[in-house]
Amino acid sequence: MMRKTALVTGASRGIGRGIALQLAQEGWDICVNYLQQQHAAEDTAARIRSMGRSAVAIQADVADRTSVTHMVRDAETCLGPISLLVNNAGISVSGLFQDLSDDVWDRHMAVNLGGARNAIQAVLPRMLDQKSGCIINISSMWGLRGASCEVAYACSKAALVGLTRSLALELAPSGIRVNCVAPGCIDTDMVRKLGDDTRAMLVEETPLGRLGTPEDIAHAVAFFASEKASFLTGQILTADGGFTV
Repeated sequence: MMRKTALVTGASRGIGRGIALQLAQEGWDICVNYLQQQHAAEDTAARIRSMGRSAVAIQADVADRTSVTHMVRDAETCLGPISLLVNNAGISVSGLFQDLSDDVWDRHMAVNLGGARNAIQAVLPRMLDQKSGCIINISSMWGLRGASCEVAYACSKAALVGLTRSLALELAPSGIRVNCVAPGCIDTDMVRKLGDDTRAMLVEETPLGRLGTPEDIAHAVAFFASEKASFLTGQILTADGGFTV
């Protein structure tokens, strides 16, 4: 059986960790990318290995093209050719638009959008050579509907939707599928830092009456990565409990 190797960016915790663990259960070997949380990333990799899969944790700032290139090289040395890329790494900073600094704006674009570009360009040559591969971008429902006080975040996530649809058309003749999952309010550190009152309000505004879990998003990603989705490309799957209906 052909070895299946996936790179999941921002996989030390939260949604990325959930995705990495679910893909391991589906038979993938995983490169766990992280920026600062080395202990958490190593723990994720250890859990994957306990499932009988191979895993390696590699530090890289996805906004740094050189670091991403080195990460992909090292991952493929350890695990084999990457045939699945999940662009999950992202940042979010709240604040009024008129107070938004150049540094905060530029960092959002560099990580949330530029990080996806860097990772795709690093894995793409081998995918093109093999005429197969799967790329899954993690956007956000806020990138589809907009988000007050998170303009930079919403803009960068909206750009991922455009990247997904455009690249899907460009790569389809090469047998490479590109899809996107747009999570709603997920019970992670990014939501918890908003405070209990805001969290409760988000639960109330979600028709299904709860926040999502990392596992909810992981299942959506695993579907896109599977042969069951072999005829799907350029699609945006909004997993938000009905928030944006």
